[in-house]
Amino acid sequence: MSPKKTESTREKPDDTVSIWVVRVVSIVALGTVFALLVVDSDAIVHGHPAYWVLLFFTLVLAVIAGLRSLRVGELRTRRRRIWRIVLSALGLLGLAVIAWLAPSGVSAEGTDALVSDDTVTVVESTTDITLTPVGVIDSGGSMPTAVLFQPGAKVDARAYVSLMRPLAEAGHLVVIPKQPLSIGFLAIGALDSARAGHPDISSWVVGGHSLGGTTAAVEATAGTGSSAGASAGTSPADVAGLFFYASYPATSIRNVTFPVLSISGDKDGLSTPAKIADSVALLPADTEFVVIPGANHAMFGNYGPQVGDGIATADRVTAQAEISRVTLDWLSAIDSK
Repeated sequence: MSPKKTESTREKPDDTVSIWVVRVVSIVALGTVFALLVVDSDAIVHGHPAYWVLLFFTLVLAVIAGLRSLRVGELRTRRRRIWRIVLSALGLLGLAVIAWLAPSGVSAEGTDALVSDDTVTVVESTTDITLTPVGVIDSGGSMPTAVLFQPGAKVDARAYVSLMRPLAEAGHLVVIPKQPLSIGFLAIGALDSARAGHPDISSWVVGGHSLGGTTAAVEATAGTGSSAGASAGTSPADVAGLFFYASYPATSIRNVTFPVLSISGDKDGLSTPAKIADSVALLPADTEFVVIPGANHAMFGNYGPQVGDGIATADRVTAQAEISRVTLDWLSAIDSK
């Protein structure tokens, strides 16, 4: 009969594969974070703090996991080794999501609009960008309708300042929220925050680009993001209008009583002309539809080309000037009522 194995002679389970899986994932995580900070640092620095926090915790978890994988001599059960691999796989999936959420920064065409001058003061905080008309706020007179503009998904809020600036130059306060993780539905409370920050404003219009427009529709019809409010078509008393840039609502808002504007491009590969046509049934019968010839999806901001978009044939400066002009004319009509 062979002697009974003692604890020291018993064969230990082989942790080599699971340990190296953890090490590789940790290295990939560190590399992903540093690559994002190098390649997309400007957009990350100027974005909502939620993405900074996400990167920080990713970095900390990668370091802790990597250091723990260096520990030797531990007896691991089969179940724990399997969990190591499962958690590592989930970590890789999380890294893919983090990389996908990286925002598109403002392109060179939009940087000049970020500078204050004698007509508009541009103030950037960690949660929004505010364009204030010089002299209008301090005059103490009747304030024109203010604008809350929701950016498109994964787009730097600064990319829309150039399109919103003509509105501010005409006397309208403009607030552009920095969305958490650059996702509009995570910033549905932006209108309430804007109200709290500017209690002297009695009338707001809400708009947005792409997913930001869909988010704006929820805010304009419910104020708190309630889907019940959106379905009923109700709206807060201080909401005077809603506008869409290459966008449309997720549910019917046909019963709203305020003006609605939809501006789109006929070369848009994402919010295609067919999708805009389908949105007619979701909007009030008197909605104003304007199509910018030759404009694609990315032409409604200044953040560079976008995957899946159509090829624009219009001049960017000319098209964006027309987008701003149409919006301003629509706003002026609201103020004149």
